[in-house]
Amino acid sequence: MKEKRLKVLVEESPEKGPQGRKSRLSLQSLLLEARCQAACGVTVNPKQQIVNIDAADLNNELAVVEYIDDMYEFYKLAESESRVRDYMDSQPDMNARMRSILIDWLTEVHCKFELMPETLYLTINIVDRYLSMQFVSRRELQLVGIASMVIACKYEEVWAPQIEDFICLSDYAYAREQILVMEKAILEKLEWYLTVPTPYVFLLRFIKASVSPDKEMENMVFFLAELGLMHYPTVILYCPSMIAAAAVYAAQCTLDKSPFWSETLKHHTGYSEEQLMDCAKLLVSCHSAAAESKLKVIYRKFSNPERGAVALFTPAKCFQAT
Repeated sequence: MKEKRLKVLVEESPEKGPQGRKSRLSLQSLLLEARCQAACGVTVNPKQQIVNIDAADLNNELAVVEYIDDMYEFYKLAESESRVRDYMDSQPDMNARMRSILIDWLTEVHCKFELMPETLYLTINIVDRYLSMQFVSRRELQLVGIASMVIACKYEEVWAPQIEDFICLSDYAYAREQILVMEKAILEKLEWYLTVPTPYVFLLRFIKASVSPDKEMENMVFFLAELGLMHYPTVILYCPSMIAAAAVYAAQCTLDKSPFWSETLKHHTGYSEEQLMDCAKLLVSCHSAAAESKLKVIYRKFSNPERGAVALFTPAKCFQAT
């Protein structure tokens, strides 16, 4: 087909004189190259087109299609301001394992209250940012988690749980006054900065960019992302947008959705497949270890048929082989 088009161009080239001869020679060279490739069995794949993922939302005012790209450019710039740095050396009374236990418990509380997904992501962000700024004793670690979720609920939920509900779920480990004091301390330390781009903000956009995602795909992405957030090195090594993009990439690989990474995903995430490889491997390793881990809340959550039982799927083999 390519050879035929080139042949037509050579035959129909209207230019005269030296410039015309030069043009025809150039087209003839392309024609010879196309014939050579055809003879050798070489095929040239056209470059993937970037799909307009917002085309269906043009008449949806809530989708703010006119501003959505600018908004995500801003989120990419803003995420560095709220990104958590390695703080474990400044917390002599705790370790990464204790943090994972806390996140596991907070995820269970989140499920018990049937809270919005963004509430969990904001809670974890508040916990990590506070721990990176303030020494916390082992006894107060769960208190920090409770107060962080209280703040996140007030920010994200329409109907936030009462403090008494949190006291009950913590087996009355803390009094109401202690939670309120910690809530105030956290807000003052964070300077009331709560509008932050968590991985959830990017997940929504990146899942959409995977083009025609089904519920199974969405569940797998959120499963991998939540496993990653419970894993301290993931949060420290990678920014929220990369964790989100790697979760989408790892989910595509796990579910064997071809292509694993498209030009559309590259365009909207800003990451190439190579850039995501290390983070995706980390998420898949978390998936591989989830069934045997003692911290099973996330694993049980996504083993439920209501979430497609995606936790029970075989982890992406392409990463296990590397």
